Amino acid sequence: MRGGSVIFGPVPVATGKASAPTVPGVFHVSWKDLHHRSSEFHNAPMPYSVFFHDGDAFHEDNIKVRSNGCVHLTRHAAEIFYNTLRIGDEVQVLS
Repeated sequence: MRGGSVIFGPVPVATGKASAPTVPGVFHVSWKDLHHRSSEFHNAPMPYSVFFHDGDAFHEDNIKVRSNGCVHLTRHAAEIFYNTLRIGDEVQVLS
């Protein structure tokens, strides 16, 4: 969201599995990393990462595979999120 208006979405996603759920709520973008690699999960690639809550991020990954708390997006959606969202922008994660 920017200025109280949704600027993109909703989009198809995969969220956290039962053992590592994605926390729903209203958050703000805290940082971004185009070529991020997970320090927790065996250096797994997390392209187009937009971090919004602790270590949770929107990023490109298979939307048919549940995450460890992140929000998996298609490449197209991840590119748009990364290129459009700015540090401090409000984002919503709905359950």
